[in-house]
Amino acid sequence: MKGLGLGIALTALVTGLLYISWGQEALLPALVFGLVATAIQVASVALVRPAFAGETTRLLKRWGWGMLLRLFGVALVAILVTLDQTHFPPLPTALGFLGVLVPLLFMEVRLVR
Repeated sequence: MKGLGLGIALTALVTGLLYISWGQEALLPALVFGLVATAIQVASVALVRPAFAGETTRLLKRWGWGMLLRLFGVALVAILVTLDQTHFPPLPTALGFLGVLVPLLFMEVRLVR
């Protein structure tokens, strides 16, 4: 569960930085989408981990499901920004999501081991 702890720490860091930059309006979207990104990444790693040392086809299928989860997260950002810009302003929402997801994605290789 290294990814969960790292994701929560990154969420706190990104939320703090966005709060300092944008103020109160960035707090909700950064926190919500930092946690969404963490949940997506933890689920994606859990999908890939059992197949990591096995057959390549199985690994690629599970990796594909993880990428589909990440795409779902991007779609969720777009939907909420479109429907409710008062609570989810575009830039803080996107940075809250990507600011957590991208570093976790780079750390995925270490997390799978």
